[in-house]
Amino acid sequence: MKKNVYILLVLFSFVSFGLLSQIEEINGGPVNVPTEGIIDGVFIQEHIPTKRMIPYEHVREADVLWSRRVFQFIDLREKINQELYFPLDDIANGIWTKNATRLSLWSIIRQHVMNGDLRVFSPYNPADPYGDWDGYQLKYPVDPEPGLDYYTDSIFREEMVWYLGKLGPEKTEELRDEYGDIIYYIDIDGVEKPRYPPQDTTWYTSEDIVQYRIKEDWFFDKERSVLDVRILAIAPVVYEKEDDGTGTEQISKMRELFWLYFPHCRFVFNNYFVYNDKNDAQWMSFDDLFWKRKFNSVIYKQSNTYDRKIESYRAGIDALYESEKIKDEIRNIEHDVWSF
Repeated sequence: MKKNVYILLVLFSFVSFGLLSQIEEINGGPVNVPTEGIIDGVFIQEHIPTKRMIPYEHVREADVLWSRRVFQFIDLREKINQELYFPLDDIANGIWTKNATRLSLWSIIRQHVMNGDLRVFSPYNPADPYGDWDGYQLKYPVDPEPGLDYYTDSIFREEMVWYLGKLGPEKTEELRDEYGDIIYYIDIDGVEKPRYPPQDTTWYTSEDIVQYRIKEDWFFDKERSVLDVRILAIAPVVYEKEDDGTGTEQISKMRELFWLYFPHCRFVFNNYFVYNDKNDAQWMSFDDLFWKRKFNSVIYKQSNTYDRKIESYRAGIDALYESEKIKDEIRNIEHDVWSF
């Protein structure tokens, strides 16, 4: 009997050691093992950081009786959507400070874009930045050199400033050497010009993200007899601010930072916690949140003859009514199929 107990204790020790080793190698979100041998809780929260992503059901073109492409925005000011917004991160003195137990959606996206796990698509054609913003078609990838990422490709890092942050105003005071003399350089035309300090970079944090825009397809699959939806792309949105002439910045419009291919994002979102205000033992992942549609969104465009947004023919409360009308039409498709 004692021998059997001893064997069980040895096996338990090996299993525990293997589990802790597995936790240390997790590439997903933070877990409640802040220090070796310390568990911040009753049990190790290994389910979400280590679980495999549930693949989509295969759909044949011949089985899709009806489909509709819609574009929606998720307003992070709404209470139901604030699991995507909080906790807030911060960047001070070049140091990125993140929450120790869970991350906001922007923190996850930013981290994995910099690590090279997520591919960024420009919201506009880089060759024509003043043209139509059609980045939701995922036509303009922004890639580093093969085998490199944000940290190892200096050209890619400079380009990503336009997607992860913004440059401040140009400095007007010339650079000087240790003797107080102005430092000059020769430009491509052979003209000697004074050198200025580099512009300050303001990196976007979770607090700056005001919306997420999603592109998705609703369709009826006759093989499974269900009305289903697939998110195809997602884009973080910030406020665009301009100087009003008095030195004060005023919000002028909203701007998409970049687009991401959502099926690729699922591999990342699948291993990060989302806060559950009802039960701390039943946190889900960000992939679960999108899969279960536990957010509120407003349609701002659907596929149409004129390729126009709702705001081009409805404004204010009428635009919200139009959005709800489109949602009702989509719901009625499934209802009509099952009406005899």
